[in-house]
Amino acid sequence: MYAVIKTGGKQYKVAKGDSVFVEKLEVKPGEEVTFDEVILLNDGKSTKIGTPLVEGAKVVAKVEKQGKEKKVVTFKYKPKKHSHTKYGHRQPYTKVTIESIEA
Repeated sequence: MYAVIKTGGKQYKVAKGDSVFVEKLEVKPGEEVTFDEVILLNDGKSTKIGTPLVEGAKVVAKVEKQGKEKKVVTFKYKPKKHSHTKYGHRQPYTKVTIESIEA
């Protein structure tokens, strides 16, 4: 059984027991979070596609940790002008483990 959920402006294909890195959620580690925006649900025999969401479906997950990804470095420079700029960015994330998919 798997589902496609929507969170943080992105869509994720998840199954029970999967660990997924999603956009940062304001939830402490160890707590449960429920994803109500289920776009697609497949139980192995049939597939339900939402219009736009599947009615009554939800995915329950447990928050493992909060963190930041590796630094992405951007370097801008203009030749012959002695102009250069270095930027860095670390995107925050939340790691969740899927506990159940309910239809």
